[in-house]
Amino acid sequence: MQKRLTVLILSMILVVTMFSGCTKEKATENVDDSTKSNQTNKTEETQKDITLKVAVWDNSSTEIGNDLAAKFTEKYPNIKVEYIDIASTEYTNKLSIMLNGGSDLDVFYIKDADTTLSMYKKGQLYDLSSYIEENKIDLAKYNGLAENFQFDGGTYGLPYRTDYYILYYNKDVFDAASEPYPSNDMTWDQYVEVAARITSGEGANKVFGALTHTWNACVQNWAVQEGKNTIVSDDYTFMKPYYERALKMQNEDKSAMDYATLKTSNIHYSGPFLNGQVGMMPMGTWFMNTLILKKAQGETDINWGVATLPHDSSIEAGYTVGATTPIAMNADGKNKDAAWKFIEFVTNEQAAAYISTQGVLPSILTDEALGNVSNAEGMPEGVAEALAVKNIELDRPIAAHVLEVNKILGEEHGLIMFGESTIDEGLEKIKERVSEIIND
Repeated sequence: MQKRLTVLILSMILVVTMFSGCTKEKATENVDDSTKSNQTNKTEETQKDITLKVAVWDNSSTEIGNDLAAKFTEKYPNIKVEYIDIASTEYTNKLSIMLNGGSDLDVFYIKDADTTLSMYKKGQLYDLSSYIEENKIDLAKYNGLAENFQFDGGTYGLPYRTDYYILYYNKDVFDAASEPYPSNDMTWDQYVEVAARITSGEGANKVFGALTHTWNACVQNWAVQEGKNTIVSDDYTFMKPYYERALKMQNEDKSAMDYATLKTSNIHYSGPFLNGQVGMMPMGTWFMNTLILKKAQGETDINWGVATLPHDSSIEAGYTVGATTPIAMNADGKNKDAAWKFIEFVTNEQAAAYISTQGVLPSILTDEALGNVSNAEGMPEGVAEALAVKNIELDRPIAAHVLEVNKILGEEHGLIMFGESTIDEGLEKIKERVSEIIND
């Protein structure tokens, strides 16, 4: 009896073991099938056709955007680019409405870079850090611009193109004064001295050594050039030396055109320079295309050159002030991997080389890009060397209240330059008014 019971128990164990083995084998097959299925789905996701929606302004006025889109699709055949083209005057407002309304945009260019912070605070920007790290993107190649779009440890945009201040000069004015052309290592003190030496003539025939345009930026920008200060501050005494220089040139040396005359007559900076009335003028890189066009059309015969923006003796040559156009990813976008591919594509060295052939300065100033700019028809000698800057500080920082602060700076700037306020009074008034806004 006991022997028969033992055989029965052993038989039951064998059956259970065989059943368990079959179940385990079946389960393993199911896991393998599931993994294979997931891998297949991932491959299909990677290879499926995707249409990226990209917001941009005035795309129809240039071929750059369409050319980049075509080159991108050539590299990624399954990803098409659909531009949402908005008029430049309406762009910032319409983009805000679209993002606030839950738009299906994937990528967008930011026309006014100083609005990036408010977009970040609204949760509209996607952190690109993981993509940047995975693809080993070196942010240093953007000449200090990328750091402006970093908030709370994340990176929420990459610079696409840039414009910054350089020094324009009239070679004929320098030749007439037997003065060497400005170098790429000129200091602001040397700039003041040279302007006095090349000033000549009287009345309607007077040639001024320099032009300080009426924008507040054309004095205040040089105060933030080093990167230690910005226009949003709790103390503006750091701007005093730059106002002292500007007023000395205007009132004592008489080497700079009078602010009151420029302002009341609404004289655009291009007029005096194109007419040969000015020896030197700090202005943005965008003015190069204007000069080339005006000469090609026979509207001026000016013999012009460019140099790197002058600098304080406390910093090395190659520091300048400017602006940039960043490109960002919509936090609510559905095609983030594809969106990153597009962002990386239009902000890399190859894209920089291409857009530079179209007369646009990229955010990455490679030797090839600078060479393309300097080889453009109508460019003077030495452009590549003059444009090879080391650091670009934003004229309007990515900070709260920056637009309101800049308005105050412009108003008080005019009073200082008109002589209706002393430098100390004007800077103190700026401090008081900015403090009211920031602490409100």
